[in-house]
Parts: sequence; structure tokens; C-alpha cells
Amino acid sequence: MFKTVKIEDAIGLFMAHDVTEIRKGEFKGRAFKKGHKIRPGDIGHFQRIGKRHVYTLDLDEGYLHENDAAMAMAQAFCGPGVSWHGEPKEGKLNMFAERDGLLKVDVDALTEINLLGDIMCASRHTNTLVNEGDIVAGTRAIPLALKTDVVLEAVGIARNHGGIAVVKPLRKARTGIVITGNEVFARLIEDQFELILRKKIDQIGSEIVGVTFLPDDPSIIANEIKKLVSIGADLILTTGGMSVDPDDVTRKGIQMTGAKTDCYGAPILPGAMFLIAYIDDVPILGVPACGLYHQITILDLILPRILAGEKIERMHIAEMGHGGLCLNCSECKFPVCPFGK
Repeated sequence: MFKTVKIEDAIGLFMAHDVTEIRKGEFKGRAFKKGHKIRPGDIGHFQRIGKRHVYTLDLDEGYLHENDAAMAMAQAFCGPGVSWHGEPKEGKLNMFAERDGLLKVDVDALTEINLLGDIMCASRHTNTLVNEGDIVAGTRAIPLALKTDVVLEAVGIARNHGGIAVVKPLRKARTGIVITGNEVFARLIEDQFELILRKKIDQIGSEIVGVTFLPDDPSIIANEIKKLVSIGADLILTTGGMSVDPDDVTRKGIQMTGAKTDCYGAPILPGAMFLIAYIDDVPILGVPACGLYHQITILDLILPRILAGEKIERMHIAEMGHGGLCLNCSECKFPVCPFGK
């Protein structure tokens, strides 16, 4: 399918592929693109970048050019909230977030596609918060020409899964905060949790409809949670009372609301004593004391998924053990770090 032609004999012919130029420390990019008609004045440019021959291409039936393959794959790989634009370069296209939200990658489908050979797709980690315009994935045809059947199989896998990459928008939660502890309620110590949680809720684009300070009394805790739900709170954050101390009764108070506890305890550090329960569709997140001492905890991993419409169950929590160890770096660079990945 490919005919190798000396540059000097290629005048008037059309390029079958992109040609890359690299000038150390200055430039890396496309010098000539597919379809370019070679002119006499191009010969010196080709020679300066070390090219003595070019390909002309006459595709056999059943084959696709790398750029055509890249466009077909990118179109199929983009799910809701993700798009591609521009033209392929050397058979490569990137995909971008169309909106702010949570990136979800179908890892199984991605792996299946990458097993096909001659094509590839690389993505950011699933469950990553992204902003509109962020790159989320890239795909490339590896050879200059490849079998159409391979591309069609990759496209079919992606379409059967609704795309490989999706960006889910985050809902704006009406958040109720319940801070428990006799010492805080009696003002023996100053509360620090409210400011921390307010900052996290504000950063993720939600609002707070009520904050209450309560003693370690499960009945009072249960009644206050139900009261917040009755006034429209659709997310409850509770702090304190998650450990094994006799006065740690917040978990019992949550149970007394009639909430279904889906998980207590998590394979994540910091955040091992995290609790998640539901009153109907209203999630209750029990934030352990580590939230006072660590900038990033399990809450930062779970909250975006909740607001993206996921119902977090025990299996989801169990899967987070892989990558669930925070390295407590002296300078936190989350989310550009292994935690939660």
C-alpha cells in the first residue's frame, strides 16, 4: 500500500502521512501534514529535518489511514460530557471535558480495546474531578494504515458501553452538618470541624442549610438529623462519635433515624472509621476525627461520587483499598498524587 519516493521525485505528489519536525529546545510539531502537495520549495525543508523519502499511500480495501481511524475511535470513545475537536496529528486525537464534573472511565472496556492491537487509548484516572476543557483521554492509531475491522471492533466495544469516558455533572447538595461531642457542645473546647466542612462544601459547589452542635446523646442526634432532612437537606455530614469510646454514640444516633447503614469502616487511611448510611435517598456521611488533622481524607474521595449521583455501597468502599493509603507528604499535592487512584 505504501510507495517510498525520493524527495526529489515527489514534487507534485501528495503526502500520505504527517511529518514531524523537532528542533531541540524550540519546537516539536508537524512540519508537513497528510494531503500536502509537495512543492519545489519544500525540498530543502525536508532535507534540513533529515527526510530523504516520503510515503505515498494507496490503501488496499479493508484498511484505514491512521487519521481516519483516530477520528472514528474518538467519536465512539466520547461519552456524555466528553468531546474531541480539531484534526488528528500523526493519527492521534485528544478528548476533553465539556463541563465541570466527575470523570468516569470504563476501565474494563478500555482494557478490552487496548488488547486489540494497532490502536490505543490512554485516560486519566476514573473518579477524577475535572473542569471544562481539561484533557481526559487520548487515542491513537499506531501504524500508518490499519485494518478497518480492528477499528470497527474498538468502536463497537465503546458504543456498547456508552463511551469510554464520561463526565458526570455534580448536583448542588443542600447540606446539613451535625457536630457531636459533649466537650464541644459544652464549649469546653473550640470546634474546628465546621470551618473545615464549610470550606469543602463550598469548593465543591454545594450549600449548607444548617449546622448544629449536639451532646453525645443518640436520641438527640437522631432527632436533629431527621429535622434537617425534613427542612430539605439532601446530604448530611456528621462529625465525631465514630470511634470505640463509650461516649462515641453518633453511629447509634444515625441508626435510630431508621437509616440503612451500608458501610461502617473503610480500607482507607486517613478515614478508616468512615460511615455511610441512607435515609431513603439522602446520604449520611460519618466523618471520623482524622478530618481535623489531615487536609485530604476519605471524604474528599467519596463526596464527588455522591454528588455525581452514585449510591456508594460496601463493594465500592472495599475496592478503594487499592490506592487508599495517603503518604502524608510534607506538602500536599492532591489530587496530583496516588491517593484514591
